[in-house]
Amino acid sequence: MKTKLDKEEKDILKSYDNDEWIPAKKIKSEKKKFQEYAKATIRKDNRINIRITTRDLQEIQKKAIEDGLPYQTLISSILHKYINGRFKEEKIVRK
Repeated sequence: MKTKLDKEEKDILKSYDNDEWIPAKKIKSEKKKFQEYAKATIRKDNRINIRITTRDLQEIQKKAIEDGLPYQTLISSILHKYINGRFKEEKIVRK
């Protein structure tokens, strides 16, 4: 399976291939620092309450079952993708 890389990923790969990378000093402390950053980024520490139609909730729950995950996780994933510009709206072609 081929993975498509975006421009930033291609630039990083090219930089690595050109031996432009240098080893980090104090690797253990650097690793720990970035692990803490990652934990803080993915920590789900806030709640929201929203009102949606019964039909929409049922459809979300169906999709979540199909994907094998809790519906709250699916909603969180959709929101995360949207705010990061990775959620693409399907264009409807009308005849």
